[in-house]
Amino acid sequence: MSEAGNWNAQIIEEFRTHEGKVGGAFEGAPLVLTHHRGRKTGREHVTPMMYLPDDTEPDTVYVFATKGGAPTDPDWYRNLTAAGDGTIERGTETYRVTVRDLTGAERDRVYAEQASRYPGFADYARKTEGVRVIPVLELRRA
Repeated sequence: MSEAGNWNAQIIEEFRTHEGKVGGAFEGAPLVLTHHRGRKTGREHVTPMMYLPDDTEPDTVYVFATKGGAPTDPDWYRNLTAAGDGTIERGTETYRVTVRDLTGAERDRVYAEQASRYPGFADYARKTEGVRVIPVLELRRA
């Protein structure tokens, strides 16, 4: 297993053991485990990611395809947008979601809110400036 895969496996185990809570670098941060199928392999993957809850819709969260500020989009982003749906584990609940790629002012507003709450997201945006716009996905309970 790769170093990133091992790190994800540890987060996933801790998330499930502690009813959606983890320690370390993500202590106190809202996390979901996102299930998606590889668009080429069909294999199921589970990826932990921070989310931003919607202010008015409790069944909607936003996730951010930062890839730590890398110049390319993460595979999970391409998998979810290709499928148009997935499953998330949020706290102690697991449920199906629809996927919508935000654009324009709506995307910018949601990303800015996340960056104001978690400054690391502003750093990711600086790293990708002029290279790519970090995608924001809306995950809504199906």
